[in-house]
Amino acid sequence: MKLLHLVLISLVLTAIPADSQEIITAERYLEMVSERYGVIRDYEAQVSIRSGNSEMPGNLSYLAPSFLRIDFTRPAEQLILFNGDQLIVYLPEQRAVLNQHITPSRRPAAGLATAQGLSLLRRNYVPSFVTGPDPIPLDPDSPERVVKLRLTRRNISEGFREIILSVNPDTRLIRRIEGRTIADVFVSFDFFNIRTNVGIPELRFLYDASGSAFNFNNFLFRDSE
Repeated sequence: MKLLHLVLISLVLTAIPADSQEIITAERYLEMVSERYGVIRDYEAQVSIRSGNSEMPGNLSYLAPSFLRIDFTRPAEQLILFNGDQLIVYLPEQRAVLNQHITPSRRPAAGLATAQGLSLLRRNYVPSFVTGPDPIPLDPDSPERVVKLRLTRRNISEGFREIILSVNPDTRLIRRIEGRTIADVFVSFDFFNIRTNVGIPELRFLYDASGSAFNFNNFLFRDSE
C-alpha cells in the first residue's frame, strides 16, 4: 500500500509543472481588464449599438478621464458628446440639440469601456466566467474568440440586471458589452478596430451646433436637483 501511495503521489507531482501559472478567477480577470484600461490615455474605435431591432453604428473617441464622443453614421450626423461637464446630444431628424450640465455630484463615468467605468462595475457587480477562463467563440458560428464574463448586480438600484463582457484575450480590450436593463430591454455595444493612445486632442470634444437647431437645456434634470 505504501508503494501504491508513493506511485500516486509521484504521478500527481509529475502532472504539476514547475512553473505552474496563477489560477485566474473571474474577479482577478476583471481587475486585469481594468488595469489595462488604466494605462490608456485615449482610444478610437468603430462602435455599433443595438437595442431591439435597431442598430446604430458610428465612430467613438475617448480621452481620459471623462471625454467621450460618438459620431453616428446611422442616423447620419447624430452625435453624443460628453466633456466632463456637459452632455450634448444632437438629433438631426428633429434638428434638436439636447444639453445637460453635469454637476460633480452627478458626474458619471464616460462609458463602461473605460478605467472609470470598469471601476464602477467592479464595485457594483459580482463577476463570474460564462463558461470558464478559456476563450470561446464570440458568437456560435464566429471564428473570433473571447473571454466572457458575467456581471451580476449587487443591489437592485443598478440600471442593468446583468452584463456580459466579451474581452479579447490577447489585448484585454473589451470587444462587446451586452446588458439587460431593469425594464428587460436588451442593449449591446460592439467595438471594432480599437486604436489606443493615438494622441486625441481635447479640441475634438468641442461642438458648435447649427444655428438653425433647436436647443433644449437640462433635458434630464435641473441643475438644482
